[in-house]
Amino acid sequence: MKLVTGHKACPLPDLGPDVYAQWRASDIGAITEQLQRRLILFLLGDVNGRRVLDVGCGDGDLAIELRRRGAVVTGIDASPDMIKAAIARAKREGLEIEFAVGAAERIPFAPAQFDALVAVTILCFVAHAGPIFREIARLLRPGGLLVIGELGKWSLWAAARRIRAWSGSPLWRRGRFRTARELRCLAGRAGLKAGPVHGAIYYPRWKRAAQILAAHDSAFGRATTLGAAFLALSAVKPVKRTRAEPK
Repeated sequence: MKLVTGHKACPLPDLGPDVYAQWRASDIGAITEQLQRRLILFLLGDVNGRRVLDVGCGDGDLAIELRRRGAVVTGIDASPDMIKAAIARAKREGLEIEFAVGAAERIPFAPAQFDALVAVTILCFVAHAGPIFREIARLLRPGGLLVIGELGKWSLWAAARRIRAWSGSPLWRRGRFRTARELRCLAGRAGLKAGPVHGAIYYPRWKRAAQILAAHDSAFGRATTLGAAFLALSAVKPVKRTRAEPK
């Protein structure tokens, strides 16, 4: 594990490693994280032996899981505190993962370095997501896979977060919620071939509702993205054909 300092980045207010840990330790947090993680890992597929970049890696939870599955993992986050926590977690588990501090709009790596790139809930705090998608496209090798998970616009969770923003939350004042169509359009404008958008987390932020409805979450996700608090998109960087190649 090593800490690499990249482009200057701005950590988010009121969102540190302790917040992540408290959320996962709660009943509803554990259920919600499990459903989101299951969807992200399903879309990533087999990562064994693949070079994977986790953008907005936080305290390294997903990066560690990907390393356990055999991926060669790099994690990047805007918060030095998050990166320090990620390094400590990986060290405790004896896992070799490279971590870097940097902004998603300007990631300190050469082009076409990664077989897959995963980014979970980073666009929800970015007003203009186009530059991030272009940076992602730059870093993926031809044929490489992007899996991005974001907060859905039309859900009870989004409504509650808007109320918190109106009540003065510095974090959710920066909140941005997107639709499936917006995610697909952003990927397309960056030159990526977007696949379908999948939904998850169809229950309100209430433990009992999560316990009852979690078992049906996948069925809801196959039917619609409307009402999903979490959206996940997969997209591929096309392989450019030469003139000599058949179509």
